[in-house]
Amino acid sequence: MEKTFQPADIETRWYRHWESSGYFAPSGDGSPYCIMIPPPNVTGSLHMGHGFQEAIMDALIRYHR
Repeated sequence: MEKTFQPADIETRWYRHWESSGYFAPSGDGSPYCIMIPPPNVTGSLHMGHGFQEAIMDALIRYHR
């Protein structure tokens, strides 16, 4: 086992597999899907909730793609 992890070696191989399998291509079936992303609120500092909200919206968009 390598002493340090080299993510580029593994990620390159998996990315090629995902591309050739069509995982990044939209299905084209179904009705259009839209999600509203409000502008950031500047009244406070960033916290984990901001990242959580963005992750949920990203997952929804990718699921409905």
